[in-house]
Amino acid sequence: MESRTLAHFDLDQLEQQVSALIHLNQQLRDDNASLRTHQEALLAERGELIEKTEQARSRVEAMLSRLRAMEENL
Repeated sequence: MESRTLAHFDLDQLEQQVSALIHLNQQLRDDNASLRTHQEALLAERGELIEKTEQARSRVEAMLSRLRAMEENL
């Protein structure tokens, strides 16, 4: 009788552990999906910032060229 109770306890414990692992697995999947979405947004933002930086650099270089041209004309 005792071994039957012990076996039943082991099965209950195993079932709880499997259930906890299933829950953890789903939580990790959800977290992973969220992180991937966040990463995509950050990559898009990075691309936009790189583009704006290049535009600003071009504008500054153009201004410097105009200033140099103005100095030469003085």
